[in-house]
Amino acid sequence: MKLVTYEANGTVSIGLLSENGVTDLPRADTSLPATMAEFLHAGEEALDKARRISGNGVDYPHGEYRLLAPLARPPKILAIGLNYRAHAEESGSEIPVVPLVFTKQSTSATGPFDDVWLPAETQMLDYEGELGIVIGKRCRRVPRERAHEVVAGYCVVNDVSVRNWQLRGKPPQFTMGKSWDTHCPFGPAIVTPDEVDPHTLGLRTLVNGEIRQNSNTDDLIFNCWEIIEFLSTAFTLEVGDLIVTGTPSGVGMAMKPPQSLKAGDIVRVEIDGLGAIENPIVTEPDVALI
Repeated sequence: MKLVTYEANGTVSIGLLSENGVTDLPRADTSLPATMAEFLHAGEEALDKARRISGNGVDYPHGEYRLLAPLARPPKILAIGLNYRAHAEESGSEIPVVPLVFTKQSTSATGPFDDVWLPAETQMLDYEGELGIVIGKRCRRVPRERAHEVVAGYCVVNDVSVRNWQLRGKPPQFTMGKSWDTHCPFGPAIVTPDEVDPHTLGLRTLVNGEIRQNSNTDDLIFNCWEIIEFLSTAFTLEVGDLIVTGTPSGVGMAMKPPQSLKAGDIVRVEIDGLGAIENPIVTEPDVALI
């Protein structure tokens, strides 16, 4: 199943995405909640009801709805750096012996087709197409052989990076360089684990139609199960947490010469079986809150 959060006719709800459009879940079964967070917390019972609905006709054909971030505010966004062998090599870095973990603030989350802001503070905005894992069960100390049991599904993520903020100072400021508002577009859906093998998925990132990243998740240094085991050893993973598993080679910073994103660019990230997200790069609007 492809679980989505969407807006239609001024109302936000959750549904199932198919080749024909979106089927609204709470409309089909009034016992189901209208938010993805509540749906995931409802666990297997809600998933079973959704499976029974999956054969229904669509409520909104393509063009009559807008896909939003599957989760408006993930409890945690946990990311892994240098987790593809080819990317570590292009960065001139040693292969990590344990996962390199950093966080993106939850306010960086945005929709799969929403604008990504180019701040005035940088001329070094970069893309990083990545596989995302959405946690479906509250868990701690999960052994890798059982890690698949806590996964709600998978999605496409762009770990947008402000490189000059990431690299300022020693050691690098990963959290500050990765957490700007709108710098974690993800979606278009949460694809349930029965539909894909997360370790054999082709991944491509395109800028203005030009392929920049073209890899496969079989190049991950630490696979999804190892990442979940590692993270959950230290702290509890919660329902709705988003784990961003790392980017393959081909980032703009590593190109010769480096190629930074600019206003007007369109960044598309595709992953086999999960779909694609596509985000325009726009100059950050005046959104000061003081």
